Amino acid sequence: MRIIRVATYLPKILSKCERHISLMASYSHPEVLTETDWVASNLKNQSVKILEVDYDPENAYRQGHVPGAHLVWWKRDINDPVRRDIISKQQFEALMSRVGATPDTELVLYGDFNNWFAAFAFWVFQYYGHKKVKIMNGGRKKWELEKREYTKDEPPAESSKYVANPADEGVRAFMPDVRRALERAQEVVLVDVRSPKEFTGEITAPPEYPMEHAQRGGHIPGAKNIPWAQAVKDADGTFKSAEELKALYEGKGVTPDKEVVCYCRIGERSSHSWFVLKYLLGYPSVRNYDGSWTEWGNMIGNPIEK
Repeated sequence: MRIIRVATYLPKILSKCERHISLMASYSHPEVLTETDWVASNLKNQSVKILEVDYDPENAYRQGHVPGAHLVWWKRDINDPVRRDIISKQQFEALMSRVGATPDTELVLYGDFNNWFAAFAFWVFQYYGHKKVKIMNGGRKKWELEKREYTKDEPPAESSKYVANPADEGVRAFMPDVRRALERAQEVVLVDVRSPKEFTGEITAPPEYPMEHAQRGGHIPGAKNIPWAQAVKDADGTFKSAEELKALYEGKGVTPDKEVVCYCRIGERSSHSWFVLKYLLGYPSVRNYDGSWTEWGNMIGNPIEK
């Protein structure tokens, strides 16, 4: 009876594995993604460090996390609250030194909100030249759905002397770049990844950001509204297939022959779309405008559409 059951279920298991392999292979850079199975089997791998990047650590990391994962709280570790900017090179070096990383350490990022802030950290890590970094597909959501092991124990304190590379300005757009893009509409496309209500100016910030509003609502003229969350599956938070993603973006005129600039409100959601376009679809020229609507919508004289 047991042999019959194995014979019955084995083709289904193999078929599921084949579909997964085919899905990963369809991405332009599948090496930047890893799956929960791989993470679970590498928890004791000393050459890998796992970082949970959260918006709300008290209701995420503190309630339980992947064993061995270090906490990266975006408000403290990725964003400078005084300058209202991403962390400096020196602050990035301090963060990496605190978790015991070196430039050769393989990092796996995951987090809450369907990896929203994990993607933001990924962008910052790329900005400062750390290339050995991956995102765990599905983040906390998929790990929890699969009822995998969690712990409240924090890993032992570690330290290193991390030295970062000079910033890669090629992945980042600034306000003057966006102003110039408005004059090159045939060559550059702006992608507004916020919600439709933010895009139209009905609201100026998501409900979870009640204190962070711009003076004006609307969007940058000519921008295409493709909310970031449309790139993931509702069921488990994993990324949609390359075919689905291609249809999503090209259907709105965001094609690989154009330069692409993504923006949201402060650059975190747009880093998720930047990741999709650059690494999963392989667009050759994609930048994240992290000043985003908080900067553009508060600047006197900037053109706005509603």
